[in-house]
Amino acid sequence: MASIGTQERPLRVAIIGSGPAGFYAAGHLLKSKSHPDLCVQVDMYDRLPTPWGLVRGGVAPDHPNIKAVSRVYEKTAMHPEFRFFGNVELGRDVTQDDLLGRYHAVIYAVGSQTDRRMGIPGEHLPGSWAATEFVAWYNGHPDYRDLEFDLGHERAVVVGNGNVATDVARMLALPGEELARTDVADHALEVLAESKVREIVVLGRRGPAQAAFTNPELLELGEMTDADVFVDARDVELDPLSKAFIESDAASATVRKNVEILSGYAARKPTGKRRRIVLRFLVSPVEILGRERVEGVRICRNELVPDASGALRARPTDAIEEMECALVFRSIGYRGMPLEGLPFDERRGTVPNEGGRIIADDGEPLTGEYVVGWIKRGPTGIIGTNKRDAQETVDLLLEDLDAGRLLDPADPDRESLELLLAERAPEHVTYAGWEAIDRAEKAAGEPQGRPRVKLCSLEELLDAARETEKVSG
Repeated sequence: MASIGTQERPLRVAIIGSGPAGFYAAGHLLKSKSHPDLCVQVDMYDRLPTPWGLVRGGVAPDHPNIKAVSRVYEKTAMHPEFRFFGNVELGRDVTQDDLLGRYHAVIYAVGSQTDRRMGIPGEHLPGSWAATEFVAWYNGHPDYRDLEFDLGHERAVVVGNGNVATDVARMLALPGEELARTDVADHALEVLAESKVREIVVLGRRGPAQAAFTNPELLELGEMTDADVFVDARDVELDPLSKAFIESDAASATVRKNVEILSGYAARKPTGKRRRIVLRFLVSPVEILGRERVEGVRICRNELVPDASGALRARPTDAIEEMECALVFRSIGYRGMPLEGLPFDERRGTVPNEGGRIIADDGEPLTGEYVVGWIKRGPTGIIGTNKRDAQETVDLLLEDLDAGRLLDPADPDRESLELLLAERAPEHVTYAGWEAIDRAEKAAGEPQGRPRVKLCSLEELLDAARETEKVSG
């Protein structure tokens, strides 16, 4: 019998999830430098009809340059041995056993699909939202299009000190005419353009030296056309421990630059813009106030103390204040969800693994099953981080191929898989179907001077995808 990876017996790999991590893994497999003669067939699955993951559904609409990374993924998708199957959900349309019986290896690239909760009283009140919900809503994710955000009040509070928090603050502060030139979902554009929010307060539980912003995101807040940025000078006065950290070799250039940017904001004078973004540090919400909906937030002042490892942690003090607001967005991190049939680390919200090889409860690697991206390492890094992450996993997969440690599927034939999908998921969307969706959205945006007008319901997306079938038929 021919070896796996030859023309007679191609290496068959399924990738679950079509975000950056999944596409980088596909690209590394299809153009492996370590195995230049390897014949690989990659099938990528996504529960949505559209690919790109958070590049489409997470990157802010006013960041088109970041979304341009999808051009790299488009090149991967053009490979003759690559196939995309959208609107196919693991556990609903195909099972783990279906995949293990048809592929030599399965890579899970499902990301971190939910958010972390604060665990404070009042978090359940209407007006208290996960930032992930808001982001998905304004980006046109079909699961979130019907959410209703009440922006008829003057103050919103965002809890968190990372890039998602800055995205939320910026989207709440952008003028309607600027939003109207982006690919923000139409249903969100209408609401955001009529927003009465005038102040967005961003709360960080630790100090400016511990903030997780990237420099460009933080600088961008100070360049907004219709919002002033406020930082209290007392908040950027570093405590002795933070000052020592900043001056040490352990502090990155990004951290040092963040402190410099924030100090610059503290020295600024307001220019009278219509909105204001207030960045606060060493404060944590301890209760969301209100009876029937959010009416305010109770905030505790923190101090920094070293833990056993020497890292600085926030410790609450007795200093408490209350702030009126009608909206609270928690942006304290994403969290992975368990996948049926796979081990799961509840504390970290990831699938246990070593370099990408999934590790079973007994400590042994599962044959032929791997992870990449956030479900592998947790919700850290930027889009480009996934490239190196995916390379690590693919290298181990190819190492296992050479050692004969992959699956031996009973039914690896491609046509068998197509028959299964025709039966289980007759409305599945191929890459050609996605291209039809892409054309329809861009055509709708062109007369308005917008990059695209997103189709935001499953029905609209599937209708657009069917246009390919009409043309080919």
